[in-house]
Amino acid sequence: MFKNKTVCVVVPCHNEETQIGKVITTMPDYVDNIIIVNDASQDKTSDVVRSYQANHPRVTLIEHEQNQGVGGAIATGYKWARDNEVDVAVVMAGDGQMDPVDLPAILEPVVTGEADYSKANRLTTGESYKNIPKVRYFGNSALTLLTKIVSGYWHVTDSQTGYTAINKEALHTIDWDNMYKRYGQPNDLLVRLNVYNFKVKDVKTHPVYNVGEYSGIKVRKVIFSIGWLLVKLFFWRMKEKYIIRDFHPLVFFYVLGLLLAVVSLGFGVDLIFRWIKDGYVPQMTALALMFTTITGLQSGFFAMWMDSDYNRDLQR
Repeated sequence: MFKNKTVCVVVPCHNEETQIGKVITTMPDYVDNIIIVNDASQDKTSDVVRSYQANHPRVTLIEHEQNQGVGGAIATGYKWARDNEVDVAVVMAGDGQMDPVDLPAILEPVVTGEADYSKANRLTTGESYKNIPKVRYFGNSALTLLTKIVSGYWHVTDSQTGYTAINKEALHTIDWDNMYKRYGQPNDLLVRLNVYNFKVKDVKTHPVYNVGEYSGIKVRKVIFSIGWLLVKLFFWRMKEKYIIRDFHPLVFFYVLGLLLAVVSLGFGVDLIFRWIKDGYVPQMTALALMFTTITGLQSGFFAMWMDSDYNRDLQR
């Protein structure tokens, strides 16, 4: 237990036979349960875990017959924690990239009630740019910016981290069967937490790489797939939080900004067409383009400011 709270660590795994032993043996003593979810690995991950179970009674192995993705594995572990009335559920990867030294800092805000959900932040320590592969660093930074807009948690950075802790109330509130199953799971969960007004806190941690891990993430493909997911999540959150549950006027500003963006696109295409065809730009078309573009941007930025202000109490 950690400060009189039961702690369960969910470890999603896929082909981690070389790394999972280190995760088990370095787990702090105050962790009550280690739930390893083998997501249809094709190597000997399960055999390695079973070889440790005799000397590590805290370890529970759950096996997926079909691969469900990292999000699906996490959901399975969360449902185990929920059904067993665990106070705090933590997620740590099966590749050893999440340092147990950082675990008390991740747990502290949730255990003390300061936050309902805490997450690691590897991007603001000053070491991230040096230690994180450059493609992943810039991809993470771009997705973080988009996730701020989509989730309503404007203070949250490093949206793609999987090193998190969540309390019992949130475990019982979120519908884990409907959570996104793949690499967009952290983004999807942040949006769902915001709809239910749960408090989220970032915890600074140091990035860990080159410890023998293997990443199957194809960054360019993931950015586009998660990008499309974020578009859908944005409109879902607007509907759920600001129309169905508690209507807010920021919806009008987002709608106005979107409509003016479409109108601006039309004026822009017309302007380019006339310039190519006739060799000049009509003044009225140019003025209309400037007006709709500036007004649309102002509407969008004002809606973002209202969203940030509305969610200020959820930022810890």
